[in-house]
Formats: sequence, structure tokens, C-alpha cells
Amino acid sequence: MKPTPTRTALAASLALLAQSATAEGNLNIYNFGLYTPPDLLEKFSEEYDVEVTLTDFVANEEAIARIQAGGHGMDVAIISGYFIPAYVEQGLLMESNPTEMENFKHVAEQWKSISNDPERKYTVPWVWGTTGVMVNKKVYDGDINTAAIFLDPPDELKGSINLVPSMNDTIDMTLRYLGAEPCTTDRESLSKARDLLLSAKENWASVDYPSFEKFINEDLNASVFWSGAAARVRGLNDGFAYGWPETGYMQWMDSVAILSDAANVENAKLFMNFIMTPENAAMISNYTMYNNGIAGSEEFMNPDLVNAPELNVPEELKGAAIDQSLCEPEAQDLYTRIWTELTR
Repeated sequence: MKPTPTRTALAASLALLAQSATAEGNLNIYNFGLYTPPDLLEKFSEEYDVEVTLTDFVANEEAIARIQAGGHGMDVAIISGYFIPAYVEQGLLMESNPTEMENFKHVAEQWKSISNDPERKYTVPWVWGTTGVMVNKKVYDGDINTAAIFLDPPDELKGSINLVPSMNDTIDMTLRYLGAEPCTTDRESLSKARDLLLSAKENWASVDYPSFEKFINEDLNASVFWSGAAARVRGLNDGFAYGWPETGYMQWMDSVAILSDAANVENAKLFMNFIMTPENAAMISNYTMYNNGIAGSEEFMNPDLVNAPELNVPEELKGAAIDQSLCEPEAQDLYTRIWTELTR
């Protein structure tokens, strides 16, 4: 039977009520492993009477593939900046307009606009850091502010070098080491980068996300690595130090966004606003050991972390930062070809 207008309206109201009921009191977060402070989630849960479920992933590629497939049940995701355009282009993110949220006023001036979300229509800061090189100074006491650590390594480090499997970061740093620009489509420059990486590979022990124990036990003595992770390793083996290649290292921000098919939108917005308060942002930094992008958070951070060498780029090297980004399709395809050959 065809519903009358009254019955249609009633059915729609009941459906809306059912949807609200299923959404009420829950929040599902999708984040990198070991990247979410348990006490932060506990505080949010108690403050707003929301049951929080955290699901981990290993890499951006894994996360976006699951979200593209649908049926994932996630509300918010932590996304590396250079992946934001792919999410936006595919309609995977909601325009949550964080600039209208009460606590956006705490976002540091440097991070109010980012290249991949210039108007902050979709994202708020989680943490920011750099990708450089980490070296065991007990094994090699020379200059570590150089990409030669993994591209033309000293004899002391050969055979104990790791490369984290971050394609764009590795190739970008290699191109800059050779005097070329990231995301180039110049075949000669890319050919030189490919040849150098293939030659350097003979000196590496692995291309992996290694356990910290491999550094602590000194099975590995150097790696392309992230600033916060390097700070963690140094805390467990003080022989390790972090360097920023003077020819170019990566600077990045991971941000929080609401997924376009989120069921718990209001709770997701509450969470975004919640993490922009200085004391809550400090909880994220104290756990992850990265900077956070929220002004005033230093007051609540561990003083040793605020002063950690890995989180404070030397003044003379600040100009060597490269903003992490995905290349245009042609360049990205050429990168993929190089990476496939390098890792097979």
C-alpha cells in the first residue's frame, strides 16, 4: 500500500529517532598504532559520557583502503597531511568547519592553515613532526645532518641501516640530496635517484617498520626515522641521536577529520574541539612525543619533551624543511615505479 503523507512523515521521524539512538553515546576513532593516549580517551569519555572505541592501522594506505570500501564504522580518522587531498577528492571527509569551533582559537598561527586544507574546512591538528635520520653515535660519531647516512653511508653503519617504508619521503629526500626538486617529472633526475637508491640498498639491513628493540639492542644503528619515534628510542638507548639532512628533510602534520559517513557526527565534533585545548593537546604530545600545533600546550607538556632535541629543529636547518605532499599523478606514478623496483 502506498503510504499516506502522514504515515510517510511518521516513518521518517521514527527512522530519524532510531538513527539518533544508535549514534548517541559512541565515538569510533581510527588512528595509527601507539598514537592515541589512553588517558585522553578516558578523560573525553568521562567528560561527555561517550563510549570510545579505538581501532589501529599501520599506514595511510591501509586506512584509506578500508574507508573507501565502506562499512568501516569509523567516525573520525587521523590522517597524514599529504593524504588529505585524496580523501577530499573522493568525498570521504565531512566539511566539519573546525574554524567555527570554540577551541580553534588555540591553534598556533603556523598551523591555522595547512597546504592540504588551507581553510581548515575538514581537519584540526593532532601532532606534527619531521622525518630525518636517526643514528647510533656510539657507532658513528660523524655528521648526522645528512641524507648520506642512508644514501652513501659510512663504513661503520653499513649493514645496520633501516629505511622506514615511506615512499614519498625517501624519494623526496633523495632528489634533494641530488640537487633536484621533489615531485619532479624530469626523467634524468628520477633516474639518478633510482640508481642511487638501488646502489645504497646494498648497505641496508631492512626496509621496515622495525621494533624499537632492534635499536635498543643495537641490531640496527641507523634509520630514516620520525622525530618523535627517535625521541622514544633515545629514552631507551641514549647513544642514538636525530639528524635533519641539510639538503632537505620532511616536515609534516597529522590531522583529525570526520568521515563523510560517520554515524556519530556530534560526538566527533566534540572530540575535535576537545583536543584543541592546550592541556588535552599536551596529553597527546606527552604520549606520542611529537609537537602538537596548539599554542599554550607547552605549559602542560613534560619539560623534558619540550626541550627534547628531536622536537627542536636547529635554527640553521629550519630552511631545509620540505612539506610532505603527494605528487601530481604523473610524478606519483614514476615514484611508484622506482619504489616497486627498490622494494622487490
